[in-house]
Parts: sequence; structure tokens; C-alpha cells
Amino acid sequence: MSRDVLLLNQKCAHTLSLYDATSGEELNHLRLPDYPHEFVVDSSGRYAFVGHYGILGADCIGDQGGCSVFVVDLKTFALVNTLSTWPYYRIHGLGIDDQDRLYAMSEGHNTLLLFNTPLTQSTPDLAVSSGGYKTHLFALTKAGDWAYGINLLSNTITKFKPHDATFAPIAMIPGRKPEGNSLSADGRTLFISNRDDDSIVAVDTESMTVRASATTGRDPNRIYRDPRGRLITTNYGESSLSLFDETLAPLGTIQLEAIPIAMSFHPDGEQAFVSLKGDRIAVLDLESGQVRRSFATRAEPDVSCLLVRDH
Repeated sequence: MSRDVLLLNQKCAHTLSLYDATSGEELNHLRLPDYPHEFVVDSSGRYAFVGHYGILGADCIGDQGGCSVFVVDLKTFALVNTLSTWPYYRIHGLGIDDQDRLYAMSEGHNTLLLFNTPLTQSTPDLAVSSGGYKTHLFALTKAGDWAYGINLLSNTITKFKPHDATFAPIAMIPGRKPEGNSLSADGRTLFISNRDDDSIVAVDTESMTVRASATTGRDPNRIYRDPRGRLITTNYGESSLSLFDETLAPLGTIQLEAIPIAMSFHPDGEQAFVSLKGDRIAVLDLESGQVRRSFATRAEPDVSCLLVRDH
């Protein structure tokens, strides 16, 4: 018999936890160094890679922040390796390609670090400039041959090659304070949310030009593609989600009980798990747009991932 388990990072509790996705019961937790942020899971669903941002938020001033990626065995729920990114700090955006190579972005140095064998090594194989300023997140193609830096301070997206430091990044401006991003399955369109413009735009990755745009709710901090093929923005300036199709035609708004921070989806395509301000997870019915239930978490729930585990 299997059990649906939600893997959840709680950045102000400095904890990675496992919750029963049905009952909301916390099943296990792992205390990490202060302020872990993003994580990704490998293709086997066995290991999670957690970036050590090391400070509360992107607005913190000074030469501080984490310079590690933590490797967690999800079967034993133990820390099994620590990848050093020194001297590159404030590790935030993470990506993994179809060969399970790991990519970690240093926001402090606008540098993407490559780990070819992250389960066994301790230092990066390559460091490549993003070509922007305050690169918070990035999008990665499946093969890892192209990356797109999302640069908060330069208001740019930059197209660069993670395996070729001689390639000069190509920059464009999608709007003010770009942050949320979702790359189409064919890699031809990059959807970006602009927090200060309350907008979502579709960028042609070949020409690096905007081909479509639409209005979101206030302060859209993330974009997700749900199992039904819709694009969803989490609107950090209000308690809502905005829905669009791939042409950016609006599909409506979902009101929530609190401000959404992040979200993930059940493989069945029927449920979403929305991290909320106020330390809760809302379980959203994707067909009706209604919240089925919610449960309490530790402080500041953020990135999550639904895992199916045998009892």
C-alpha cells in the first residue's frame, strides 16, 4: 500500500519535513543550517538537493549567506553529502537535467555552478556567469544545454550555456523585477512573471523577444504549469492565484485564505499543494478551484514536492 507524502522546505524553521499529504501529520523532519530555500529532487525520487541561501530574504544587505547544497537521502531522511560552493554564496535557484547533473545558482555572485556527480563529489566542476545582476532563479532545458537567468536587479533575462563559459550571455528586458518562470516542454517559450508590473509574458527563446503578455494579480512571484497544461501565478501581493492558457488567455482567478508562497502538484493531476503565509498548506482541487482542506506546518513553508511512498 502506498502513501502520499509531501516533502516541504520551511525556510524560517530551517527544516526539511515530510508530511502525510492526506492527514497533514508531520512524519519526519530534518534540521538544516539556517535559511535553506529552494530544492530539487533527482529522477529516482531518492535524493533531494537543498540550496543554502543562508539569510532571510533577497533584500538582506552585506556579504553574507550560505555557500552549500545539502544532499538528503529521502529513504533514510538523513543528510548524506554537502556540496561546497565557496566562495560563491546565497545559493538559491536549483536545477537538475536529464542526466541528474545538478546546477546551483549563487545569487550573491550571479554564477551558475555545475556538479556532474552530486551524490559523491564535494566541489563544483564548472562555474559560469549568468550575465545579469541578482540572479535569483533560472530555467534549464532538459538536456542542460541552455539556461535562462532571471535577474531581479538588472530587470533582465539572460540566455547562456551552462557548459560553456566562453559563450557571451544574451540579455533582454521582459518587465520590471522578473522572478517567476516556466519553460515550455519544447524549450521554445519561456514564461516570466514581472513582480513590479503585475504581468506574465511569453518570451520566444530563439529571438529573445516578448510574443505575448497578460495581467496577473498583484506581485506574481512564481509561475507553475499544472498537469492540465495551465499556467498559474502565485500572487504574493494578494491572496490569489491567476490562471492562463499557453497563449496567455486568462482562465480566471482562485481566491485563497492567505498569501500564496509556492505550490506543487499531485501526479494524479487532481490536486495542488499551496504553501501559504500563516504556516499552512492548502490542498486545492484543480478541477473546481476549491480548497479541499488545509493543514499546519512549521514556520514559512515554501517549496514542496509530492512523493509516493510504500508503507
